[in-house]
Amino acid sequence: MSFLWPKMLAVLVVAPALVAGYMVLTRRRAQRARTLAAQGFVPTAATLRRRRLRHVPFAFFFLAVLLLLVAIARPAATVSVPHRQGTVILAFDVSNSMAATDLAPTRMDAAKAAARTFVGKQPSTIKIGVVAFSDGGFVTQRPTDVRADVLAAIDRLKPQGATSLGKGVFTALNAIAGKPIVLDDQAAAGNFDNIDIGYYSSAAIILLSDGENTSTPDPLEVAKLASAAGVRVYPIGIGSTDGSVVAIDGFNVATALDDTMLTNIASVTDGTYLHATDAASLATIYGKIDLHFASEAKLTEITAAVAGVSALLLCLGAALSLVWFGRLV
Repeated sequence: MSFLWPKMLAVLVVAPALVAGYMVLTRRRAQRARTLAAQGFVPTAATLRRRRLRHVPFAFFFLAVLLLLVAIARPAATVSVPHRQGTVILAFDVSNSMAATDLAPTRMDAAKAAARTFVGKQPSTIKIGVVAFSDGGFVTQRPTDVRADVLAAIDRLKPQGATSLGKGVFTALNAIAGKPIVLDDQAAAGNFDNIDIGYYSSAAIILLSDGENTSTPDPLEVAKLASAAGVRVYPIGIGSTDGSVVAIDGFNVATALDDTMLTNIASVTDGTYLHATDAASLATIYGKIDLHFASEAKLTEITAAVAGVSALLLCLGAALSLVWFGRLV
């Protein structure tokens, strides 16, 4: 415990004076009792029992005053305050298949609209970043608590290219780490077993994709890297398993949601796979994402609590004195 006004502890000199005054009062009462005894007034058994309890109310009064004097110095204690904090990366699949219309108006537009709602509901302690990936990955907005910057990054996203889920997750990990992750030859070839990027248990990746992976690296190998770093991945399936047809470079290409791949990524990272069946369900899905709560050690003033205990002890002492002796002092 510490004190915001430590110099005010000087008022504790009142405590010895209070004890001295009580002792003087006790001696006077004892003297009166002896005088009455000399005159033939013998105390009853009940009176003798009450005498044995006579110091108890004062003990409560004394502790109450002592705490009140301490409260004047504004005591403070370090308290662990739970709050939601961390980093969330919104990793958007911006491949051509996200232009499909099985989610109205398109998969991409539905994902962006729901992401805006998610951003607006997060507390300021959550930093949000944006990653766009197709056959490569790009950090379009580093993690920040400036919501306007995050929303602007989301608005800029447009469908293009093929799909590499592995690069999407890997780029999101780079954004969480706040620096490029250097890969050795084995990792470059897709073996991430010996890569240590640090530990980020308060970070999460929301992976918005239709799950159709068409490029390296293996998404599950990258998911293992995320798991080793304590990062949970929450894949959100965009689109329908029945699929849709999208025009790409003059060709009509069939595209459908790959639930299996996204479910496996979630399983490896201890995340949760969520399927958006339409734009409305996509908006509600964001509320089901379980971001971690953390505890932060914070110096908190506890003057009110100390004063409250003081008042409680004062009332208790007064009640006992009234019940036992019919007086307050």
